[in-house]
Amino acid sequence: MNSRFYAYNFGIPLACAALVFLMFDMTKIDIAFSNLLFDPLTQTFPLDKIHFFEKLTHKWARIIPNWTAEIALIGALLSVVWPLVNPQKRPRLGAMLERSKIAPVLRFAADHRRDFLFVVVAFAVCTGVIHFLKSHTSVYCPIETTLYGGKMAHIEWYSNFQLFHEAGSGRCWPGGHASGGFTMLALYFVARRYQWRFSSAILWGSLLLGLVYGTTRVLQGWHYMSHTFWAGIFVWLACLLTALAFYGRARLDVPVLSKREQKAFSAQPEVSL
Repeated sequence: MNSRFYAYNFGIPLACAALVFLMFDMTKIDIAFSNLLFDPLTQTFPLDKIHFFEKLTHKWARIIPNWTAEIALIGALLSVVWPLVNPQKRPRLGAMLERSKIAPVLRFAADHRRDFLFVVVAFAVCTGVIHFLKSHTSVYCPIETTLYGGKMAHIEWYSNFQLFHEAGSGRCWPGGHASGGFTMLALYFVARRYQWRFSSAILWGSLLLGLVYGTTRVLQGWHYMSHTFWAGIFVWLACLLTALAFYGRARLDVPVLSKREQKAFSAQPEVSL
């Protein structure tokens, strides 16, 4: 069971990384695809000039991961309130909170403190990993390079990688906007913890969201397609390692249960934070 869990959760993304590296980084597929989207007459990516497309796919789209992170942060903060209230010692305050319908919210937050904290930390770790890779590879976006009317030279991330210091001012690899969609994978690991039967839908929905986010930036000339794939790989690994630290392998390496089995599983005692 152990080997299968690690082979599936680490083996598949690492195999995808090797595939992306060989198919995209070792070839000119990225450039060939972006060439199809570039208008040499106007020296522009036409979709980059459509204001509504930019607002819809880049500005408004951020609402989904941003609100998720904010809700998780609020939930983590509220999770410490109910133990402080301690209705057994303060029955009048507890009764007032019950009447105002605030108590159920505070109890829910307290019961799921670890989950809220996990989402907050997972989002932070993913953001940190992507930021580190961007600053330590200094890859410029297609639209910024001489290939598409810009001033900067086109370079591959692996030829400019610096481990201990920033490599330059380029900030295009891996895809930042795509990573915002992929960070929703954190919710998948929460669902796996509780063996929720819709966890697969969350998994595929998060992957699809990241792909859509990344592809829209490719259409505008602000990323190559491989940047999206790399973002998904690194975000998955970041979320997985964070989930292992918060929940442990045993809670994640379980089959999805039926509703009846879920009740029995949720009744199992567990040490909370």
